Amino acid sequence: MGASGRVTEAPTPVTGDPAARDQLILVDLADRQVGTGEKLDVHLRGQLHRAFSVFLFDGDRLLMQRRALGKYHSGGLWTNTCCSHPRAGEGLEEAVPRRLAQELGIAGAECREVGAFCYRAAFANGITEFEWDHVFVGEWAGAPDPDPAEVMGWRWMDVVEVEEWLLARPQELTAWFPTALPIALAGR
Repeated sequence: MGASGRVTEAPTPVTGDPAARDQLILVDLADRQVGTGEKLDVHLRGQLHRAFSVFLFDGDRLLMQRRALGKYHSGGLWTNTCCSHPRAGEGLEEAVPRRLAQELGIAGAECREVGAFCYRAAFANGITEFEWDHVFVGEWAGAPDPDPAEVMGWRWMDVVEVEEWLLARPQELTAWFPTALPIALAGR
């Protein structure tokens, strides 16, 4: 944490990270595929690509995760249950359970898409997220078993507490979270 109390940005990612070479789906402003690109390169160039955000609920509780400090951006910030990208040739319906299992050790959560939005956020380390973010919701109960390279913390939170947190301390949450949360809540 920096002197201001804000979580500082993680350093530029190491290009030797195998996930940095994943092929992402490049899209146009109507979310139509226009090509593919290597994950790290896509983010360094700020190219528009497909992504997803998952919100798992247990009644009125939302499973929140704190991103690992080593993530290529937004390390140490809190966000929804899971966020990632489908790989080239992979549909969202395959990518969502894959990433839930990889990031959080969660299997069997049935999720459905409830909306999508486009956003752009530039980070201090030269990374830019420019995404068509598909929002998924599901019901699930339990304790995740997160990969520490992906997730440094997690907690179940009452939805009202999450909304209050977003209003009081938005700097502790990821750039996409303020837009994705209302879509997830409306689609529950």
